[in-house]
Amino acid sequence: MRLLLDTHALIWWFEDDPRLSQRARAAIGATRSQVVVSTATAWECAIKVPTGKLPQAAALLASFRPLLAKAGFDLLDMSLEHILAAGALPRFHGDPFDRVLIAQALAEGMPLVSKDKELDRYGVKRLW
Repeated sequence: MRLLLDTHALIWWFEDDPRLSQRARAAIGATRSQVVVSTATAWECAIKVPTGKLPQAAALLASFRPLLAKAGFDLLDMSLEHILAAGALPRFHGDPFDRVLIAQALAEGMPLVSKDKELDRYGVKRLW
């Protein structure tokens, strides 16, 4: 199963944070899972780490690609189609990073690993 990780899920995975649900942890760690991380997550970290809004992502940001590779996670670039789809989504959720993740999950047919129940309003399959 392909899984797209929300930013908090990725950070909590690497930190072994107990806030990551057991179901999400098991799915990410399953050998049959193909874990995917969006470049939108790198973008979010790059914007929020320097402002102090996401200080726990500093180590992730410093070695983003090597950490993903070591974990066996794939990187998903934001395509023009993903960006246009994110812009066309109803305005239930205003966060641009989450909107791109929603668009990518819908376009790529992947569940989104996220604790954010607001994402359910978009019909995205959410795993938590």
